[in-house]
Amino acid sequence: MSVNTSNAYGNITITEEAIAQIAGRTALECYGVLDLVSRRLSDSFMELMKKRSDSRGVRILTNGDRIFIDLYIIIKYGVSISAVGESLKEVVKYNVERFTGMVVDTVNINVVGVRL
Repeated sequence: MSVNTSNAYGNITITEEAIAQIAGRTALECYGVLDLVSRRLSDSFMELMKKRSDSRGVRILTNGDRIFIDLYIIIKYGVSISAVGESLKEVVKYNVERFTGMVVDTVNINVVGVRL
């Protein structure tokens, strides 16, 4: 699927994969986030066959010009889960909205694990 928008210059189409890459790179730059992980076992097998993707651990759903983001992360041991989650929500929402020019409705953070 893709998200479509129009402006004075014409139509713009952005794929969900492009949005997922933006969200994934932004998430990995946040303090306390160590890695993004696949949400299903079948995704893990598919990731082994291709090189590392910035969109691993990111699920994008679109409805019209609204974007819904789910992130599956591993955080650093000793950091506040709630502080990292809130910070991550704000930064991902801001960056995706800035890059795409569309509204991010929700950003859901799923903490899958903790590492040293």
